[in-house]
Amino acid sequence: MNSFITASALLLAATTAQAADQPPDCTGAEYRQFDFWIGEFDVRSPDGQLADHNVIEPTLNGCALTEHWTGTDGSEGRSVNFYDRREQRWNQVWIDNRGGVLRLAGGIVDGSMLLEGTTSGKDGAIRRHRIRWTPNPDASVRQHWESSTDDGATWATVFDGIYQPRK
Repeated sequence: MNSFITASALLLAATTAQAADQPPDCTGAEYRQFDFWIGEFDVRSPDGQLADHNVIEPTLNGCALTEHWTGTDGSEGRSVNFYDRREQRWNQVWIDNRGGVLRLAGGIVDGSMLLEGTTSGKDGAIRRHRIRWTPNPDASVRQHWESSTDDGATWATVFDGIYQPRK
């Protein structure tokens, strides 16, 4: 009888330890912070010109968002966006069909998703990037991308677009 109790206690302890080691699923509120960007969009420049089409979809049981961007000039890009629970921040990895790569990280700041990162140019110059996605009351989303070549002393707009849900 004692061996049964001991075996049961060991099995319970092992099961509890295994459950504690398993990461939680991606249903927490932090995983939903970027959901305002989910949808099919026509993206327009501030003057109303069509800049591109973009489809953002949840994937991997809600653990990530994938972006499928198509420019009006035939260029294409993809990104994977995910919340890293260990770092407690959002990450984006972007690549386009011209070999452009961008890695960004950050989170919600003043109601917008703000992600930042750096790249180095062919000349070795470091360029800082910051991209802000802001949800609007009409279900559109503004994306404002800025870059700096002087370590953030000054910033220049790279892209400013309004994501309008496709009808």
